[in-house]
Amino acid sequence: MSPFYMEIDYLCIMKKTTGYGFLIDKTLKKIQSIYLQAFKEQGVDLTIEQWAILHRIYEMGADASQTEITKTNYRNRATTSRVISGLVNKGLITKDRFEGDSKRYRLTVTDAGHKIVKTVEPIMYKLRAVGMTDINQKDYDTFITVLDKIWNNYEAH
Repeated sequence: MSPFYMEIDYLCIMKKTTGYGFLIDKTLKKIQSIYLQAFKEQGVDLTIEQWAILHRIYEMGADASQTEITKTNYRNRATTSRVISGLVNKGLITKDRFEGDSKRYRLTVTDAGHKIVKTVEPIMYKLRAVGMTDINQKDYDTFITVLDKIWNNYEAH
């Protein structure tokens, strides 16, 4: 029998609608909803994907390239390109070629983008703290370990 179809007692849990995929999705949707509401309250017109990519470009600084962003955000090239184009159109980043490298695009956060980062970062940290309420370090470490194991199990599949 294929390892994918191993008979393990706890697999009966996966048949329920409350399997871990459902719970992960439900939690992610709640987190995204809360973040989007906080963005709206601050007058920030960004999607979660736009924020994640804008913040990643901000963190990478002068070395930010579209290639690296694509490799590190777990979205396909087309989606990443579309999000980046949206950020360019909103005037939050610029996109040009690295000097001496006609194949890679350099991404730079504009002044307007920096203003958005400075507005959203404190909100992000506050909302992360809300999510961690009543979760101790041991529980958090276990949670991360389990998520990593699930990722690795599917990656090896």
